[in-house]
Amino acid sequence: MMAAGGKARRNANGQGGVYRRGDGRWEAKVFVDTPDGRRKRISVYGDSERAALDELGKVLDQQRRGIPTATTTLTVAEYMTYWLEHIAEPSVRRTTYATYEGDVRLHIIPGIGNRKLKSLQASHIRAWLTGLQTRCQCCAQGKDAARGRKSQARCCALVPAKCCNDALSASSIRHILRVLRAALQDAVDEEMLSRNVARLVQLRVTDDRKVRSFTRAEAMRFLKTAETTRLYALWAVALSMGLRRGEALGLQWSDVDLDAERITIRRALHRVDGQLKLENVKTEGSVAVLPVPRTLVPILTNHRRRQLEERLAAGSTWRDTGLVFTTPKGGALEPRNVNRMFHSLCAKAEVPQLRVHDLRHSCATLLFTMGVQPATVQKILRHSSITVTTGTYVEVIEAVQRDALDSMGSLFASNSLGDETG
Repeated sequence: MMAAGGKARRNANGQGGVYRRGDGRWEAKVFVDTPDGRRKRISVYGDSERAALDELGKVLDQQRRGIPTATTTLTVAEYMTYWLEHIAEPSVRRTTYATYEGDVRLHIIPGIGNRKLKSLQASHIRAWLTGLQTRCQCCAQGKDAARGRKSQARCCALVPAKCCNDALSASSIRHILRVLRAALQDAVDEEMLSRNVARLVQLRVTDDRKVRSFTRAEAMRFLKTAETTRLYALWAVALSMGLRRGEALGLQWSDVDLDAERITIRRALHRVDGQLKLENVKTEGSVAVLPVPRTLVPILTNHRRRQLEERLAAGSTWRDTGLVFTTPKGGALEPRNVNRMFHSLCAKAEVPQLRVHDLRHSCATLLFTMGVQPATVQKILRHSSITVTTGTYVEVIEAVQRDALDSMGSLFASNSLGDETG
C-alpha cells in the first residue's frame, strides 16, 4: 500500500521496497546475492502492488533458501561455474563430475559462456553445437602446442600447420547437450529461469565412427601374443567377459571365486582429481555376479600364483591393495599405462590399433557372431536396457541375421539354371 503523500512503502532493511512507476506498473527493489558471490540490487515488477510484492516474495524466499538470484547481467559462464560447485559436485559421483566439469570448461563456456543466461535462446545453442561437429578440438584447445617440443608436434603446431580434424563424436556432442539441459533445468527448478531452452534443441547428428572390434582371428592372435606377458590374465578377462577398463583394473581377489567360477563386479578404478581411486561401478545395474568362462579359470589361477611370487620377492615394499591386476609391487595400475601396453601388444600382434574399451565391443561382437541372443549379451555387458545393446551393435546383429538368411540358399541348390526337368 502507498503511504500518505504518495511515498513508496518501505520494508525492513534488506527486504526491499515497492512503489508505483510513472508508467502505471509497480516496481519492487531488493538487494540479492548473485551466483558469482556479489551483492546486487535488482528490480521486480507487477501490474499491481500485490503482483510486485508476490514477485518480491519469490526472490526473498530464494535468498532464505541460499539460492542465488539470476540477474540480467549474469552470464552462462557464471551460472555454469555456480552450478558445478553448488549443484553438480555435491550430488554426483566424482567420476561423473569430472566429465561434467570437462564439458563445461572445454566446450560450454568457450562456446556460449559470454551470453546472458536470461537471454540464451535455442538458436544460440543449436548454432554452437553445429559448429562443434566440424571444429577441430586439437586446434581449439591447443593440444598440439601444449606437447612441448616441436619434435612432438603432430598437426596444429607443425610448420606449416596441418590440421588433424579431431572433431567431437556425435555421442560426445549429445553428452554436452545433456549436461547443459540438466544445468538449465536446475536453474528453472530454482526459479532462476522461466524455461529450459536447451530442451527445445533436437540434436540431429550421426556418428560416422562405427563400433570397432577384433575379428575372431584377430582376437586369437592378440591373446596369443599377450600370453607371454605378466598381465595376460587382464587382457583375457577384459576380452572374454566384456569388462570396462576401470572394472577390470578395480577387480579385487575378494570378488573372485574360482571354485564357484564366478566374479562379482562392484568397483572400478579411475584417476580422479589427480589420484587413483577405487569407486563403486557406474550404476546399480552395473553391479553383477558373472560366471567365469571355464578356460579362464586356469589363467586366473596362474596369475594369482605369479602375483604371490612377486609379493614374496617385493617383501616389505609390497603394497597390499587386494587388486587382481597390479604393478610388480602390488600397486594399482595406471590406466594410461594400460593403454600404452595395449597399443604395444596390438602392434606386436599385428592387429588393428583399437582402444582398450574396444575389447568390450569385441566381446559383444564375438558373442553375437556365435549366435548368442541380444538379451544374454545385455546381461553380460550389464547395459541398462536391451535397446542400448541392440542400438550399439545394430550392424553386427544385422550381419548375423544376413548370414543366417543367406544359409537359406541351400534350399535352392537343386534348382540351378543349368538344371533341366523336362
